Amino acid sequence: MATKRKPIFVLILPRFEDIFHSFYTGEITKGVNLAASRLNVDFLVHITDRSNHSVWLDPTLLDRKTVDGILFADIDNDIDIVKKAIMRGMPCMVLNNVLDEPMNYIAVNNYEAAFKVIEEFIKLGHQHIATIAGDQSTQAGQARLEGYYDALDKHHIAVDRNYVKIGGFLRTPARMAAQELLKLKDRPTAIFAASDVMALETMDVAKSKKIRIPEDLSICGFDDNPLNAHSPVKLATVAQPLIEMGRLGLEILYQVSHGQAKLPYKQVLTAEFIKAESMGKI
Repeated sequence: MATKRKPIFVLILPRFEDIFHSFYTGEITKGVNLAASRLNVDFLVHITDRSNHSVWLDPTLLDRKTVDGILFADIDNDIDIVKKAIMRGMPCMVLNNVLDEPMNYIAVNNYEAAFKVIEEFIKLGHQHIATIAGDQSTQAGQARLEGYYDALDKHHIAVDRNYVKIGGFLRTPARMAAQELLKLKDRPTAIFAASDVMALETMDVAKSKKIRIPEDLSICGFDDNPLNAHSPVKLATVAQPLIEMGRLGLEILYQVSHGQAKLPYKQVLTAEFIKAESMGKI
């Protein structure tokens, strides 16, 4: 008599710069690990090519005899890759994307959080508010930029196109973006960086130009990254429930694989704005 195997789930992570030092990747993996331990299941981490989605799924991953479900840490808005797995009868759960299609997802309300950050700047008297946006191939990057635009629009503040730069959630592009913003003749009094990594780079550029924070420039990041402990001025940021998203993702996927969840499962988690010294009155 064959021994019943332990359930196995696959966590798919798109590869990007510093993936093994990524706060997002680390927190999601922690959450999945917590759920795997509680459920007594195994999970495999499959790191994939970010630019070529066609290699994300191979026949071994889509074999229900060996894999019980796939957890996508992010899909870069590529719904077709999820459809391919579903068509093969594979239970799936998508993280960090809100989907109109009848697919399972758990996401964070990035739009609402970014909107709140800009309103906090406005309450402090700022009108010249810039942003260093994240990777626009990701839904999180798009939603945070949309929140920026819509908050300014709500308060009848015209968008200055010179104030919108793309940092892609990466250090080097963010540093270049900060340098461009801070050399403008009519430079911004506030900058919303769509990740803490980018916010810290912005702080460093400001310091090199003898621009004081928050007296001359207010800055807010996004992530509540532990790197903030090394910030010379305590960084205002947004805390995302990433561990919770990873934990819930695997727990619900486990239920889906056992036919115990009402489908499609859709949940949006709230992010929390954290005030700090880096944001001050104009």
